[in-house]
Amino acid sequence: MAALLMGTSGAQAARAETVVERAARTGVITLGGRTDLVPYSFLNDQGELVGYGVDVARRIEAEVSRYLGKPVRVEFEAVSDPDTLFKQVSRGEIALSCGAQFTWEREMFVDFSIPFSLSGIRILTRANGFSGTPDSLAGKRIAVVPGSLGEKAVRDLRPQAIRVAVPGLKEGVASLTAGRVDGFAGDSILLAGAVAAAASPGLALVPEDPLVRYAVGCMMPENNSTFRNLVNLAIAQMIQGYVIDEPAATATVNRWLGPGGVLELPPELIKAYFQTVLLNHEQINVPTTR
Repeated sequence: MAALLMGTSGAQAARAETVVERAARTGVITLGGRTDLVPYSFLNDQGELVGYGVDVARRIEAEVSRYLGKPVRVEFEAVSDPDTLFKQVSRGEIALSCGAQFTWEREMFVDFSIPFSLSGIRILTRANGFSGTPDSLAGKRIAVVPGSLGEKAVRDLRPQAIRVAVPGLKEGVASLTAGRVDGFAGDSILLAGAVAAAASPGLALVPEDPLVRYAVGCMMPENNSTFRNLVNLAIAQMIQGYVIDEPAATATVNRWLGPGGVLELPPELIKAYFQTVLLNHEQINVPTTR
């Protein structure tokens, strides 16, 4: 990670304009991300960019507009390579990326919002395959995306596993369904989204408890405290709204995570996590419209 960012310190020092100042001047906040990352940012059947991270970014757009007292819009820039995206955010070339996995290493170079999702590393395998525990991975062919948290988890927890490099989610699922690998290690939410998008039956995520857990939120350039505060406020309002059953927030979250959505998680599970996030911050009074 440090090697990836060599030479960025000079660019950061030269960057005098904050994200909010740039938004006030240009009316634009640049949102970076992939277009195949279900459920965070992907193209639907009509070719429109949709996703949980996109909906969160729209709420941030509205919050910054209120703060500045003028319209501000989010403009999406497609970035397919995660390392390139991380580097662009760290340099301030991209202001926002929502659906980012938090790690302490990444936090050294960028800032993260409060989380709006919780995920972890699990193994996608064929139903009734193996248990997915570290011991069960020994000798198994496990597809991993090089440099990903999934690869790191498999390497650290079970070095005896046979890691098979794949370019991305789609290729990993294809290798599994074709029988070229025994499992595919990755972010459990993204794996579930990829399976839903591919409509591949007979697959299962194991183990029940992830091998590694982490929060998911928005990534921003460092030293932009006003922007970070506005991002956190927008997210806090959404998750507080979900906890109290405010219709707009409930519809946003459920569209991707809850009943009838991509992942179909129980609302009680989502609320329990959101409440733990809110416990560390001030409660926000969200008006209900019933």
